Amino acid sequence: MQHDFDVLSAARNWRFDGVVPPTPSDVISEVFASDVLTLEELRQRLSKPVWRSLSATIERGAAIDSTIADTVALAMKTWAMEKGAGHYTHWFQPLTGLTAEKHESFVMPTSDGSAISQFSGKELIQGEPDASSFPSGGLRATFEARGYTAWDPTSPAFIMRHGNGATLCIPTAFASWNGEALDHKTPLLRSMEVIGSAAKRGLKLFANEAASVYPTVGAEQEYFLIDEEFYFRRPDLVMSGRTLIGTKPPRGQELEDHYFGSIPDRILTFMTEAEHQLYALGIPVKTRHNEVAPGQYEIAPMFEQANVAADHQQLVMQILKNTARRYGLVCLMHEKPFAGVNGSGKHVNWALATSDGDNLLEPGETPHENMQFLFFCAAVIRAVHVHQDLLRTCVASASNDHRLGANEAPPAVMSIFLGEELTEVYERIMSGKGGSTKRSGLLGLGTQVLPSLPRHTGDRNRTSPFAFTGNKFEFRAVGSSQSVSLPITVLNTIVAESINAMSDAIEARMKKKQTFEASLLEVLKDTYKQHQNIVFNGDGYAEDWQTEAEKRGLLNLKGSVDAINVFNSKKNISLFSKAGVLNERELESRQEVMFDQYFKTVNIEGETTEWIVQTQILPGALRYLRELTSMQNVECNAIQKIASRLSEGIDAASDALELLRIQNMDLGGNTVHSKSVHMYNNVLPAMMAVRRAADSLERICAMEHWPLPSYREMLFVK
Repeated sequence: MQHDFDVLSAARNWRFDGVVPPTPSDVISEVFASDVLTLEELRQRLSKPVWRSLSATIERGAAIDSTIADTVALAMKTWAMEKGAGHYTHWFQPLTGLTAEKHESFVMPTSDGSAISQFSGKELIQGEPDASSFPSGGLRATFEARGYTAWDPTSPAFIMRHGNGATLCIPTAFASWNGEALDHKTPLLRSMEVIGSAAKRGLKLFANEAASVYPTVGAEQEYFLIDEEFYFRRPDLVMSGRTLIGTKPPRGQELEDHYFGSIPDRILTFMTEAEHQLYALGIPVKTRHNEVAPGQYEIAPMFEQANVAADHQQLVMQILKNTARRYGLVCLMHEKPFAGVNGSGKHVNWALATSDGDNLLEPGETPHENMQFLFFCAAVIRAVHVHQDLLRTCVASASNDHRLGANEAPPAVMSIFLGEELTEVYERIMSGKGGSTKRSGLLGLGTQVLPSLPRHTGDRNRTSPFAFTGNKFEFRAVGSSQSVSLPITVLNTIVAESINAMSDAIEARMKKKQTFEASLLEVLKDTYKQHQNIVFNGDGYAEDWQTEAEKRGLLNLKGSVDAINVFNSKKNISLFSKAGVLNERELESRQEVMFDQYFKTVNIEGETTEWIVQTQILPGALRYLRELTSMQNVECNAIQKIASRLSEGIDAASDALELLRIQNMDLGGNTVHSKSVHMYNNVLPAMMAVRRAADSLERICAMEHWPLPSYREMLFVK
């Protein structure tokens, strides 16, 4: 075992090796999207008829014309090879929550022994990866290998670079031989069409003839960075992404000195290079800062069309992980890699935009007079209340369970934060008073030196899982490691259903000769009255809220097993099937995959905990006990006391380990549901008992005998 001080020295003496930071002459405007086949770049390489046909698909959702595929493929190949690419891949998002790719060379041998570069329209439009080796939840049997990737022309192709070249990545959907979605992209694209159609219908009631409406998303990404020396000496981090053993150090985040603090030079240099790569991929990252916990950071982009934002979010995670390694760091995306300090989320900021550039969730300076905004905002309120189960389910995972409701993140109870002014507007509509008595105005800071600041229509609520933040809704419960595609798909689908329900109600009243204005007011009044229980502007961390939420009839699905269990309820099957986003078979397959991932994740953690304690923790503690007992003849009461405490701690850890071993051997049945229940009810508690015993030993054992890097080292050695 390498000595503790040698590990610290390795981290402290790390030097940049082979890293080429962006040169000062690089201007962001010149770099931005330089590795993206942008619409303008593509337009210049295509004839006018071909471009008109392709742009109709990209901009208006028209069906793809297969006759132009060869021309587009040639332009794409030529551009990629000019960028240094020798291979291409259909880049897709299987149900693992990650991305997948199979690289194919442009090189094609000829009959005369030479070779040419070739990329056909058929190869562009359709690929055929093995579908049997990806999670399918029963949609594909092991012997049924055929699956198809289908080009998504609405998301631009891009170049991914590596040390010895580059690859053309073509965003695609992934489907089975039967046409069922095996990925997260296909339902996302379906849901975008559904929300676009519903929103256009709603706008027509306001005599707004927008050509198209689409959801926009900006997904913030929180993550931890630790020195790779520590990472590779922690089997739990390598195997599970989180520390399964580890006691809290005397100092964590109590001093509140890390949040928005000065970014360490090594970290800032890493961030700068990562941002440079992201700019080249056309990803509009805007913000970087220290997060609350020591060693924790955040990167946030500007808003983009939802499917492009989902693609870009996957690239953000990939670039952060790959770039960190070049700086001797490891980027941890797990929702709770360290106990006792804040975990990481991925706040999904969601809004609706028209082709004219209008944000339908922009309240303006007088929200009570902006009836179009109030209509769409009310639709979101209704959607969150009616489908609170789906919002909880779409963020359910074994890793996110450690974060939700842990007095640092939104609770497992879904609620919506509106802020005082907007809440008052709806309450006055409900009471028939109308109007608003409050104005945001300017915020004075008490000195003439400082300017008066415009006050937003509502404060921010960090404890709310779903908060209105001025001109968008922030879904804060999404986990840091998960794909944003499923949460966005759920949001699109449930809000579309609410828009249609409210539109139906308005049109029904208008058929009875009511004016549109009167019909709208009645529907807004009824909608808020029926669904106001979901609105909560208080402290979501407070214990009183759990009691209050129960009185309001809100769901409290604390664990992912319970949340996943309601995914394919009759209500949800009807919702997704009617919308054409997911059929019953596709919905059930996703539930199966979620249970499977939950079971396997906890099973890996349980076995890793057993392995670490048996082979590292107990041997280290026993070595120290042997050292102490060898000094029994020394007249020192402290030796006797330490040896006694250590002996008791070793026995406690050994006893807890035996109980965990028994639970690990019993997988809980033959179905992924029963196995998941066993993991939740039996394995997780047994793991926690082992951890408590091991963490107690860490507080006693001499450092030279403790086999794992401590929290003190991992979180504070930069």
